[in-house]
Amino acid sequence: MSPEQLIGMTSGDVPAHPTGELPPDLLEAASRRLGVAALVWAGLWGLSFFLNNVVSPVLSPETPLDDAWPWPGNPVALGVIALSLALFAYTRWHACDCRRSLDLGLGYEVVLAFAIGFVNQWTPNAQGLSWICVLVLVHPMIVPHTWGKTLAAALVAASMDPLGLAITSARGVPVPSAAVILWTYLPNYLCALLSVVPARIITRLGRQVSDARELGAYQLGERLGSGGMGDVYGARHRMLRRPAAVKVIRRGGLGDRGGESAETLVRRFKREAEATASLHSPHTVAVYDFGVTREGDLYYVMELLRGLDLETLVDRFGPLPPPRVVHLLRQACHSLAEAHGAGLIHRDVKPGNLYSCWFGLDADFLKVTDFGLVKSSPDLAAEQTKLTAPGLTTGTPAFMAPELAMNDHPDWRVDIYALGCVAYWLLTGRLVFEADTPMRMMIRHIEGTPVPPSSVSEFDIPAELDDLVLACLAKDRRARPSDAVRLARMLADLDVGEPWLQERAAQWWRANVPEIVPFVEAPVPPAPTAG
Repeated sequence: MSPEQLIGMTSGDVPAHPTGELPPDLLEAASRRLGVAALVWAGLWGLSFFLNNVVSPVLSPETPLDDAWPWPGNPVALGVIALSLALFAYTRWHACDCRRSLDLGLGYEVVLAFAIGFVNQWTPNAQGLSWICVLVLVHPMIVPHTWGKTLAAALVAASMDPLGLAITSARGVPVPSAAVILWTYLPNYLCALLSVVPARIITRLGRQVSDARELGAYQLGERLGSGGMGDVYGARHRMLRRPAAVKVIRRGGLGDRGGESAETLVRRFKREAEATASLHSPHTVAVYDFGVTREGDLYYVMELLRGLDLETLVDRFGPLPPPRVVHLLRQACHSLAEAHGAGLIHRDVKPGNLYSCWFGLDADFLKVTDFGLVKSSPDLAAEQTKLTAPGLTTGTPAFMAPELAMNDHPDWRVDIYALGCVAYWLLTGRLVFEADTPMRMMIRHIEGTPVPPSSVSEFDIPAELDDLVLACLAKDRRARPSDAVRLARMLADLDVGEPWLQERAAQWWRANVPEIVPFVEAPVPPAPTAG
């Protein structure tokens, strides 16, 4: 699940999994193993097809193909190869549903068994163990599932040799007696019963791994996404049952990234937690807890957001109308104004770090996240002299102020510039500048002149909003709005048409993203009256 899919979760939803099922990340690993197994089977059937159609006629021209490889072998092999490649592609698809892929894996096991039984029994063969025994024993080890489904699929797969003989008998070909068939393929069914054992062991181990994943008072659930500073998991408080998101950074996996040592990255992670926890704006993501595991991994716990980041919002639904853009930007200003007042600079304001949420009774309630690059203003200038060259590119080039790109003593106005870039993206669905490398993108921000949003937007953007966005994008920081408070006031004074009020916002969410809207919406309480 991606961060933009943090929707509709209750306290029980985050770590809970159906009885007997693997935890989500182990489900993902099993899904990928299924893809590898499908690729192996495609290779085996492809090899059989090649040997029997190309190699065998050369080595043994006197032996007709049908004797060693009956004519259904070719279409069956090609069908299995096509199915296997399709299953592999699905397990590698970015929108793959891991639970569904494992269900498909059970059907795939049955199809493989049918292909084996159909080809092997085209000419009756009631001697020795069948390859189906290997299939029903090995498949659950590679792709574990609940024991009930594993047993059902294995029993059906075990019946494919007798089914193949039944088809052969229907063609008028003599087949062994029922007693011989039962005795010969009894091992198929014994293997099917044994297949439950590895399935139950692997599932139990997976559940133990899940139960062991506890950080402080929180139990981890599904991995929701990965960022520059670590992985994010769904979680819940063991006592309060409160849903949360947990960001974890693994000390052992840090290494050297972008010229920064592991120690530097750990300091940044601590700074992110401390900085975010010190802020109290309702438009800043709330931090519940922070700590270090026994293994030395760092983590902090924050509120679980139910909504979409602004990058995803525009990617899915296109540019936003000016009233909605103004509504969202004013909320971002509220969060940044508090941070700037506390001497903190975000330095990575971008659509992916701004979430529009359904928050309580409010729709389109914006939250600013990921203060991982935050800097303290008094220390910023001194620290710049210590940065190595790779450190100069800290931030996201597409939203980077010129002075930040040039390391020219950046201050809080880099966030004002970035908000201008965000406004441009929301209004147009396009970046301020286009470039094919990060370095060229930074050069464009240093030297390029942006075109007004109104010239590339599908909406009728008022000239005053055009001017304000361009003012935020001024190369000279002194020409930008002086601070986030001033910018919020300027946004409030704009005439952009019908305001984006709560009723209008709620209607949009119900129509476009109903899964995020709470199932039960409490009425807004009336204002108290005197007497």
